[in-house]
Amino acid sequence: MKSYAVIGLGKFGFHVARGLVQQGLQVIAVDKDEEQIHEINEYVEDTVILDSSDIKALREAGIGNVDIAIISIGENIESSILTVMAIKDLGVETIYAKALTPIHGQILSKLGATKVIYPEMESARKLVRRIVDNLNYETIDLSASMKIAKLIVPTFWIGTSILSSSFEKKYEVKPIAYKHDKVWHTSFENDDILEKDDILVVLGDSAHIEELSKKV
Repeated sequence: MKSYAVIGLGKFGFHVARGLVQQGLQVIAVDKDEEQIHEINEYVEDTVILDSSDIKALREAGIGNVDIAIISIGENIESSILTVMAIKDLGVETIYAKALTPIHGQILSKLGATKVIYPEMESARKLVRRIVDNLNYETIDLSASMKIAKLIVPTFWIGTSILSSSFEKKYEVKPIAYKHDKVWHTSFENDDILEKDDILVVLGDSAHIEELSKKV
C-alpha cells in the first residue's frame, strides 16, 4: 500500500487528507498550525506539527519515506516553493503541489513537482461543465459510494406514482422527497402522482445516480 503525506491543512489539504484516509490509505498530515492539526486529528491518526520548509524536521518526521507527497500551501508562495524543494531533496518520487497562479505553477514544476494542481480553477471548470451539461440536475455525495440527486421531474416520470416500483426496478434509485406547489413531501401515498415542474429527490449508489443523470 502506498503512503501519502499531505502538507498544509487548509480547506483543500484537509479534504484531501480526510478523503485518502476514508479510502483506507496510509496518511501523514502535516501543518505548522496546531489548530489545523487539532481539526484533522478526528480523521487522521498520524499528524505532525512542523515547518515544512525545514528539511531536517521533515526527515525526522519520516516524510522522506512516503511514496507520494501532496503539498497544499498555495497561499504562502515562498513556503510552497521551499517545501517542494525540501521534499524533492528528501527523495520523494511523486509530488503533487497546489498553485495559485500559472507562474507559481511553472516554478513548482521546474523545482520538481510531478503535477501542479489549481483547485480554484478546476472547481470553476467543473461548475461550468455541470451547469452547461445539465441545468436541472444536482447531486450530493453522502459517502464514497452513495449519492442523492435533486432534479426537476423528467418527462418519463410525469404521471408516475411516487410509490411506483419502477424507480427501483428500472433505475435502481429510491425517491425520498418531492416538492409540489412549493410544498415538500417526505411521506407518500399511492395517489401522489408526479407532475410537470415538480422537484424530486432520489437516493442511490453513485453509479446509478450518474447513469440517471445521462437520461434526464
